[in-house]
Amino acid sequence: MADTGRKLPAEPLTKDEVRALLAQCSRRAPTGVRDRALITVMYRAGLRLEEALALKPADIDAANGIVRVLHGKGDRARPVGIDDGALAVVQLWVDERKRLGLKNGKLFCTLAGKPLSDSQVRQMVRRRAANAGITKRVHPHGLRHTHAAELAAEGVPVNVIQAQLGHTSLATTDIYLRHIAPADVIALGRSRHWQDAPVERAKPAGPAAPAPAAKAAPAAPPQQIPADAAADPGVLASADYSEEIEDGPDGYAEDELDQEFGAE
Repeated sequence: MADTGRKLPAEPLTKDEVRALLAQCSRRAPTGVRDRALITVMYRAGLRLEEALALKPADIDAANGIVRVLHGKGDRARPVGIDDGALAVVQLWVDERKRLGLKNGKLFCTLAGKPLSDSQVRQMVRRRAANAGITKRVHPHGLRHTHAAELAAEGVPVNVIQAQLGHTSLATTDIYLRHIAPADVIALGRSRHWQDAPVERAKPAGPAAPAPAAKAAPAAPPQQIPADAAADPGVLASADYSEEIEDGPDGYAEDELDQEFGAE
């Protein structure tokens, strides 16, 4: 059974992953232009999903680089800064809205001018992330996490991040950043050094070692010559005791064994 009450760790996207996500949104089809602008606002301004869906065209102040959030968490209003690159993407959707004849209502809406629902946007983000091959859990609030993580990495003061995100307490922002990008924990892990043992590779086989030299057979005991044979020179001539060689265990004479196994 799934543990629906368990909070999973945040997974901010990398810049390449954000680019891959946006690349799934068509630059020509109206829905692609809209989705690209909506993802961009949540990513570059750090808006909550409900804040982005509550925006009206007049809440975008392109001249001053401001997005006016009139209905933030707790129905609190705040100005949010946004860069020119992101504003250019939003402007493409504003122009598309005019072409479709959409004059009133929410900034991000259906092509018929009706409001988008939270579930529609969540499904859209998940689908486009899957098409982009992103294996992380990608959801609208994760784009806000990514925005906060990038600001922290760029050295933006915590109180400025607090104002951008719309937190009422600096402590909340501190906890938020520690949850999203725990820099001290990551720094600790990266400062430690460890290396796995190198893999031992098999050495190439060399020439075979020469076989040990065969031990010489023990010398045969002196032949006892009968006294009568010693007295008879003819017996010595017919039985040459001094030149006899005994065979080794394999049927080879000992000098033949030396030649067979290469003994020195």
